[in-house]
Amino acid sequence: MVQLSAVRKAFGARVLIDAVNWQVQPGDRCGLCGPNGAGKTTLLRMMAGLDEPDAGVITRPSGLTVGYLPQDGLTHTGRTLFAEASEAFDDLLAIQREMRDIESRLGGAEIPATKHDQMLERYSDVQEAFRDRGGYDIESKVTTVLRGLGFQREQFDHRCETFSGGWQMRIALAKLLLRGPRLLLLDEPTNHLDLEARNWLEDYLLSYSHALVLVSHDRFFLDAVATSIVEIGLRKLTSYKGGYSAYVIEREARLERLREQKRRQDEEVARMQAFVDRFRYQATKAAQVQSRVKLLAKIIPIEIPPERKRVHFHFPGCPRSARVVIELKDVRKTYGDLTVFERANVLIERGDRVALVGSNGTGKSTLMRILSGAEAPDAGERVEGHNLVAQYFAQDEATRLDDALTVHDTLAEGSPVQMVPAIRNILGGFLFSGDDIYKRVAVLSGGERTRLAVARMLLRPSNTLLLDEPTNHLDIDSTNVLLDALVDYGGTLVFVSHDRYFVDRLATKVLEIGNGDAGLYPGTYEEFRLSKLERPQRPAATVRTSRAVSKPATSTENHRQNQAEVRRKERQRKALEARISDLERRISDREATVQQLETEMASPDFYSDATTAQNTISRHQTLMWEVGDLMNQWEALQNQTNEHTEA
Repeated sequence: MVQLSAVRKAFGARVLIDAVNWQVQPGDRCGLCGPNGAGKTTLLRMMAGLDEPDAGVITRPSGLTVGYLPQDGLTHTGRTLFAEASEAFDDLLAIQREMRDIESRLGGAEIPATKHDQMLERYSDVQEAFRDRGGYDIESKVTTVLRGLGFQREQFDHRCETFSGGWQMRIALAKLLLRGPRLLLLDEPTNHLDLEARNWLEDYLLSYSHALVLVSHDRFFLDAVATSIVEIGLRKLTSYKGGYSAYVIEREARLERLREQKRRQDEEVARMQAFVDRFRYQATKAAQVQSRVKLLAKIIPIEIPPERKRVHFHFPGCPRSARVVIELKDVRKTYGDLTVFERANVLIERGDRVALVGSNGTGKSTLMRILSGAEAPDAGERVEGHNLVAQYFAQDEATRLDDALTVHDTLAEGSPVQMVPAIRNILGGFLFSGDDIYKRVAVLSGGERTRLAVARMLLRPSNTLLLDEPTNHLDIDSTNVLLDALVDYGGTLVFVSHDRYFVDRLATKVLEIGNGDAGLYPGTYEEFRLSKLERPQRPAATVRTSRAVSKPATSTENHRQNQAEVRRKERQRKALEARISDLERRISDREATVQQLETEMASPDFYSDATTAQNTISRHQTLMWEVGDLMNQWEALQNQTNEHTEA
């Protein structure tokens, strides 16, 4: 379908890919992975024909239709939303216009009979072509895709220019999906999608019958959609079968093999070089020396991708909050004629890990601002628990950084003294290395500013974190750094994220926003999704059983329902066991640290440095609180497990 032969692309002295060969076959679903700046977007643009390679050839068969979705920059004006999306069927719309033209002309009395018969014959041919190519299904297809991507039916008649940048990208994505090109190239398609739209797109792409190449920082999405992963690194492309999880395992095995080959090569080079250095000036060894010199010149050094720094650190100590962290009572919030919340009641308790979910525009960010105290409700009240020390990470947090500070000073400012030694380590985990730490914030890109804002948040003391889309503009590795830190966070967590893997790893409760209210569901996001699927069926079942004419379920239906219930309970059991195992690991880690600190505190010279001693005592106290909170969570989950087993 598309073949790359000896392709090279460079920007100045920086070579992105060199002598690359790759072929995309019909039906392939490839995920492109690699660090930021490796060339993923450049490769997509070359495949789309928007950029040309510096060397080599990209071959496309004649008649190949290619659709490309960039990360941003697309706008649509001049039409309604429905009309713009319908343009995906421009060839069918042209046939439809001809049909309507013939219909209007056939009504004219001045047309001769012979001409009239010719027009009727043409109309029959055009109508048949329109029907055979699915012209009468245009409306239903457009409606299905627009609704799936989160547009409401009442928005179909809105002008495209009234939609914001994120919705503009959804319009572009809708047109691509409806057009159905034989090669679909998607660059971060989930960036502007909420979880529901992301789930819908996942299902849609799974049934897409043509070739697909996509870039995504959502590893759950890659796992679900991609059948192969192609990694860009060291100017080459390396292909792996399977989804993202399989890629991670196979990549590590491949790197281990490369490291072993590199070690052996280095040993052989050192051995030959030692021989050359030792016998360089001995005439009797001249032939052997020259032979080894030639061999050394022919050796191509094995390159190993640089390892991403794994950041492991402890959050700065902070007194724990009261049991009730934040409570909203009968909160109302409006913007002009738009009512976001009518009488919302929300209770956040110590140790909760709450994911806010809902379609874009339902009020997730508004609720985060109200919870944080950054915005007051129009009615109702926000009650703050005792000893609350909260950090709020807004969607525009990156724009709030001080442009005059350096990267290092941004983290040092406001961080506890004991955390300063960890600054370089954390910056490395978020891709700031070497002289990068001395850059002024003013010169950083949008993605770099976001990474810096996230890193700054991790160094500030808190017992409650309120995070609104913290993973936006983070690559998978940086997201993992943040995720690992939050998994070990001992405080309360409330967050909005459209990254399914991020949500699945963290959430123990789900707060659904919509219809002017906020409903809390205990359990993981997957359990929440299952409950949503079951909920609409319950009223129908009640109606059927209340009627004398209802038809009893067949044995096959009963068996299918029983099997579904068994699978659901098994998923719940596994989810509980995974959360208990995670808590046990975190408790064990903290108890080991507590024991280590108590050993330090027992030493005779412990109080020789008063500042260090006080920091150690504070950290010990914080860890003891955290262990207590984690034990309470563990006991609650154990009780749930027992109830689940008894049921």
